[in-house]
Amino acid sequence: MFFVLSKILWFLASPVNLAIGGLVLASLLAFTRFSGPGRWLGLICVFILGLLAFSPLSRIIVRPLEDRFPQQVVNSGKVDGIIVLGGAIGVAREDIVLNNAAARMFKAVELARAHPEAKLVFTGGGANLLSPVVRTEADGARLLFLGLGLPENRLVLEDKSRNTIENAVFTRRLVDPKPGERWLLVTSAWHMPRAMGVFRKAGFQVEAFPVDFLSGGDRADYIRPYRKAARGLDIADDAFKEWAGLLAYYLAGYSDALFPGPAQAATGR
Repeated sequence: MFFVLSKILWFLASPVNLAIGGLVLASLLAFTRFSGPGRWLGLICVFILGLLAFSPLSRIIVRPLEDRFPQQVVNSGKVDGIIVLGGAIGVAREDIVLNNAAARMFKAVELARAHPEAKLVFTGGGANLLSPVVRTEADGARLLFLGLGLPENRLVLEDKSRNTIENAVFTRRLVDPKPGERWLLVTSAWHMPRAMGVFRKAGFQVEAFPVDFLSGGDRADYIRPYRKAARGLDIADDAFKEWAGLLAYYLAGYSDALFPGPAQAATGR
């Protein structure tokens, strides 16, 4: 139920979708006696879309999420397992399809090659609410990892999960981590706080390995505009969704903190 509600509510509450819906409503109002308020609504929605599409606002909103956990070095210390979250890959026409989060997959392969003793775990089924799952994300991950030369006996594929909660719970059951083992969690930097909070709540102590950064990490993040509207809107949607997800997961009891951070692994706060 949580999965279905989260999909529906976010579709309705996404700032980008709300602004587009506002423009549709404003267009309809233009043909009624409420044309005056409709013009104001249209102007407000156009301003919001322009702000999110071209200004640095989207990058400013996403940067605190990406700054929460520090970047790591690939070859640092012994690693028992590498977990990469779904959301970056799929299968179409029996071939691999990658999206803007593809860095998750390629960093996982780099880590697997640097730590040949570690298991490589991919967790991701299908998160499409409206169409049945024919080929899962795990199917795509298998094709990619084998195609890049990783042996099949190193792969652990979890293909039932639909969201981050199920990623954590199903993966913990599947790999049964032992005390003292070191497991790296690979996902997009902007998604890492929520993912870490959920894995900790599920009783799986993992170490954050953030990748796929949307901000540059310098002062230009606060002044540099976007050249393509679609890119700015896409980042805005991801950023707002993560902030909303942090709140929703914490209130629902699925995360161990409102804004999980590195210190909480040791202190429990």
